Amino acid sequence: RRLACGDVEGRLEAIFGRVRAIQAKSGRFDMLLCVGNFFGSASESEWAEYRTGAKKAPIPTYVLGANSQDTLSYFPDVSGCELAENITYLGRRGVYSACSGLQVAYLSGTEAQQQPAPAHSFSAKDVAELKTSLLSAPNFRGVDILLTSPWPRDVGTFANSAGEIDTKKCGSKLVSDLAASLKPRYHFAALEKAYYERLPYRNHMVLQETPQHVTRFIALADVGNTSKKKYLYAFSIVPMSSMDPAELVKQPQDVTENPYRKLRKEAPKSKAPLSAEEEPACQFFFDLNKHQGRKRPSDGKERGDSQPKQAKKPPQPTGPCWFCLASPEVEKHLVVSIGTHCYLALAKGGLSPDHVLILPIGHYQSVVDLSSEVLEEVTKYKAALKEFFRSKGKRYVLFERNYRSQHLQLQVIPVPLDLCTSEDIKEAFIAQAQEQQIELLEIPEHSDIAQVAQPGTPYFYVELDTGEKLFHRIRGRFPLQFGREVLASEALLAQPQRADWRQCAA
Repeated sequence: RRLACGDVEGRLEAIFGRVRAIQAKSGRFDMLLCVGNFFGSASESEWAEYRTGAKKAPIPTYVLGANSQDTLSYFPDVSGCELAENITYLGRRGVYSACSGLQVAYLSGTEAQQQPAPAHSFSAKDVAELKTSLLSAPNFRGVDILLTSPWPRDVGTFANSAGEIDTKKCGSKLVSDLAASLKPRYHFAALEKAYYERLPYRNHMVLQETPQHVTRFIALADVGNTSKKKYLYAFSIVPMSSMDPAELVKQPQDVTENPYRKLRKEAPKSKAPLSAEEEPACQFFFDLNKHQGRKRPSDGKERGDSQPKQAKKPPQPTGPCWFCLASPEVEKHLVVSIGTHCYLALAKGGLSPDHVLILPIGHYQSVVDLSSEVLEEVTKYKAALKEFFRSKGKRYVLFERNYRSQHLQLQVIPVPLDLCTSEDIKEAFIAQAQEQQIELLEIPEHSDIAQVAQPGTPYFYVELDTGEKLFHRIRGRFPLQFGREVLASEALLAQPQRADWRQCAA
């Protein structure tokens, strides 16, 4: 059982008095971990009694180093030392390993804004050396706890609100990089005089990597703050090395995407040689009807079936279809272009005047059902639209909802390049999906939708003009206007009144 604390700022009697009260009520805790400013500008009077031994901390206390020039003198040894009985300065950076096997990584100071870095700051070199010391260990899976004083930049991405703290502007990008690499189970920080417990986030890419444990980020307020914000956090943790692997990687219901996913993508990836039992990623399909990651043949043959794959013929609709080009129900005045196997039409009640649909001429329910020649023409239409919209200063977003529909409709919506980035669009989809408890997963860019969904599988699918793809396997109810709602939101096109096509006057 451990305690973590925010900025003490020299209020030793306040924090240790609170710890004594908690231990009297709830029993003994093993350690107190302090992040942020342990000392303040007026610490000397209280500190003298602890430094001389007149008073003693009621619990083994571990603190981070100075965050400003004012308190540097309290930390005589950069590599760490005992400051007083039961109070230990961990050091500039490193890993503390408890006898229980618990691993606590730490980084003291704030991110340096100049070179050489002042004594109370850390640099990219400090972060790189700390990462190297841990990542070079065989079978490294992560650390149990990470202690930093600054928040990691962008920690609020895909998550619950951090209140008045703008996580896109506050904190350190180097700390984000460190957290992304070390995969702590708990990450504590302070300095912003705010309490923020972020929803847990994943440390793996679903469908692409082996499941891993989640991370919980917790920012703590300053001790004795008048707003009564939480500054002391009690938690129990079994060291990762002692846990059952299946128990360790359990994903809580409220887990979110990794806020540092962009950093992880940008990191150089070393390619391990394939073993004799492994196949290249492009040679297997994910079968979501079975266990994640299980492979099924991709050579056109299923087990026990040696018959060559026949060309698909479009099935006939069971009733009137609004989108089969030969059907009298088609609103032909909206048709823009007709190819050999597909056609392009303006959307009825479009999100913008150039919102279009790519549709097969024959009756196909989804992209997964398309024959190779129809799919080839769909790809050509997508490429032509991408080039056309780019010439108009726009990027496109494509989505498909294979749910409560009988004819494939690929919705293609242009978004001005100066309005938002592709990353903004992706984040908007993921954030709204999480609000509605929809698991929207990123799938490999080199894959196609048929690799993650079999014919007949209900799904929702998003594709950006960068090639990035998001996928949701529909297992119950699904909001029919979800794709339009995201794009019409204030975060993107700011046309919420057009989220439902039936409400659009034109």
